[in-house]
Amino acid sequence: MTTAVTAVVPASAIFTEAHTAYRFTEAPVTDAELAEIYDLAKFTPSAMNAQPLRITYLRTAEAKARLLPLLGGNNRDKSASAPVVAILAADTDFHQHLPVVNPQSAGAKDALAANEAHRVQMARNNAWLQAGGFILAVRAAGLDAGPMGGFDAAGVDAEFFAGTPLKSILIVNIGHVAEDGNFPRNPRLGFDQAVTLL
Repeated sequence: MTTAVTAVVPASAIFTEAHTAYRFTEAPVTDAELAEIYDLAKFTPSAMNAQPLRITYLRTAEAKARLLPLLGGNNRDKSASAPVVAILAADTDFHQHLPVVNPQSAGAKDALAANEAHRVQMARNNAWLQAGGFILAVRAAGLDAGPMGGFDAAGVDAEFFAGTPLKSILIVNIGHVAEDGNFPRNPRLGFDQAVTLL
């Protein structure tokens, strides 16, 4: 499923105005919106254009019920209130797609097949990079995101990814933030505190 991005979203809506969402309204999230999120997020850079991020959208009460016991106590209510919960995972067999997504790197698939430790680390590092792009894509699609750690990764992998090369890295709640569903923005470090000019 693919869809075109329908509107230009100002940078402020993605960066300075958006907050992490902790509780959501009951307004639904459509399949078209979920497709739009992916159609934006897929352009996040990754090493060798490897694109190891895999997304599992949980939309039904039954699917979410499988996840909630695997979340930390404070996170269960957050995901229970979200219309959609995304499990972001790293595909440790991403190298299988390299002949298509990176045809100019002959031999890369075989080299990575022979080095599992490097391949797994590369999958995780680049899936995390793409996860940042995914969160921004949620905001660009006009929705609110609530990214979370605090879950039983081994349990999530067993429940949703048994027998696959996928390893969960992040949970992201998606929807429209409730009126009291986030906190005031905390301070950010200033340019002079975080940036060095040489």
